[in-house]
Amino acid sequence: MSSKDSLLSRIRPQFTEGLDMPGNTAKPTSSAPTDFRCAQPRYTLNKDVILSASVRSQLDEALLKIEHYQKIYVEWGFGEVDPAGKSLILNFYGPPGTGKTLTAEAFSGSLGKNIMLVSIADLESKFMGDTSKNIVQVFQTAKTEDAVLFFDEADTLLGKRLSSITQGIDNEVNAMRSTLLIELERHEGIVIFATNFAKNYDSAFVSRISQHIKFELPGEEERRFIWSKMLVPGIPLADDRESILDRATQLSESLSGREIRTCMRLALPKALILSAAPLLSVNHIEEAINQVQAAVAELGSKATNQSSNSKLDVARKLLGVS
Repeated sequence: MSSKDSLLSRIRPQFTEGLDMPGNTAKPTSSAPTDFRCAQPRYTLNKDVILSASVRSQLDEALLKIEHYQKIYVEWGFGEVDPAGKSLILNFYGPPGTGKTLTAEAFSGSLGKNIMLVSIADLESKFMGDTSKNIVQVFQTAKTEDAVLFFDEADTLLGKRLSSITQGIDNEVNAMRSTLLIELERHEGIVIFATNFAKNYDSAFVSRISQHIKFELPGEEERRFIWSKMLVPGIPLADDRESILDRATQLSESLSGREIRTCMRLALPKALILSAAPLLSVNHIEEAINQVQAAVAELGSKATNQSSNSKLDVARKLLGVS
């Protein structure tokens, strides 16, 4: 045995991967199959979600389409001109914290169906072509389980396909998005997308989506409902409940539902500071609102919208190539 072979024989195999030597001829060509799981929804639209009248009306129409498929598509004959009528593709778009993910889960719960929540991390693969394979598998699993398929941060997946191809990874990005288009055409179930950046969608995806539902920051009536829900009966109050709701609703005009919940998380410990008999007061809630608004203003002033190039970088990361 030569001195080189002797040296290599003492090196752990993971450090010799890729070297031209016996024992390293087998190279991985694919990732392990991804296991996509369904979950039982914890919420329903009627019990757990506070929505504007416009959003609720659109969701009710979507539910009616599903419930009365037989009447609309068979008895009325609309299936003759709309053969893809069994599918329903919804797009929830709007600012962060406005309840898109919660509503997707509650929509599934109202239908009595499980939900499959799919993130970028679930689909990404370091192996070329495997991200597209994972997309196919996601749709197959949703069909088998009769589950609602929910894609979060969908702008990364549904972004504009590249017209100027400069390297192999660009072809992979286009292949991934073409695969998703094909699966959407074939799928006869329910798919929900959610995004903060709907303007980045490719027009081919926009035209295939059944309903685009805009989620906005809660109005005065919705904010009061949210505060009322957060102010659960067991919390001891230093002030009249209605007065607290009035003040909190007034002060939280610029906040999302998620941020209102954050305010309550910050306010409750304040009631415990230097108090033998802790009581939540209007002042505690006002301090918490000021904290959240200051943080939102500070961080928001430094944030910039992601450019199309940065979105491409995310898509490339999704495919496991930098």
